[in-house]
Amino acid sequence: MAEAYKGYAPLQERIRKEGRVLPGNIIKIDGFLNHRVDMQLMHELSHEFIRRFDTSKVTLVMTVEASGIALASAVAADLGVPLLYAKKAKSDNIEGGLFQSEIMSYTYKKKVTLLVSRQWLHADDKVLVIDDFLAMGEALRGVTEIVKQSGAELVGIGAAVEKGFQPGGEKLRAAGYHVESLAIIESADPEKGIVFRGE
Repeated sequence: MAEAYKGYAPLQERIRKEGRVLPGNIIKIDGFLNHRVDMQLMHELSHEFIRRFDTSKVTLVMTVEASGIALASAVAADLGVPLLYAKKAKSDNIEGGLFQSEIMSYTYKKKVTLLVSRQWLHADDKVLVIDDFLAMGEALRGVTEIVKQSGAELVGIGAAVEKGFQPGGEKLRAAGYHVESLAIIESADPEKGIVFRGE
C-alpha cells in the first residue's frame, strides 16, 4: 500500500498566508518563491528535498530558466554540486552542440525549445531535477528528455508546488519517475481558498 502523501507544512502555511488565487487557477506566490525570493525558505525547502531523495551520488542539479533557478541553486549549493539550467532561447555563447526538447509553455501560450550544451551534461552524471511549480508538466518533461538524450541517470524530480488538479505530476509518476512535491494543491478558488492534498 502506498504511503499517504505528506506535505511540507511550513511551505503550505506560507502559501496559505501569502498566496492569492487568481481567475484561471493561477496561484500567485511570487512574493517568496519565484519573483521576490526568500532565500532562507529556499534552503529549508532544499533540506526537505535532500531528505526525500537519495542524493548521495547526485553530481548535478538541473532546472529550467528562469523561475526555478533560485530554488535549484539552493539545492545545488547544499549538495555541493553544480547547477545546470535549460535555456529557452538560443544563445551565441552555447558551443559544442546542444541537447534540445520542444515543449508547450502554458505560461507564455507558445511552443518553446529547451536547450542545454552537451559540454555540461554527460552520460556519467546523476541528475536531480528541481523546479518551483509542477502543473501541466511540460517543462519537466522537456528536462527529462534532455537527460535521456545525454545518457545521464535521472535520480528524481522535485517541485516546490504541484497543482494536483492538473495532470503533470501524475504523468511523470506514471512514466516511472520519482517525483516529490512539497505542497500539492488539490483545489484553488478565489472565494474558498486553497486546499492541500491530505487535508
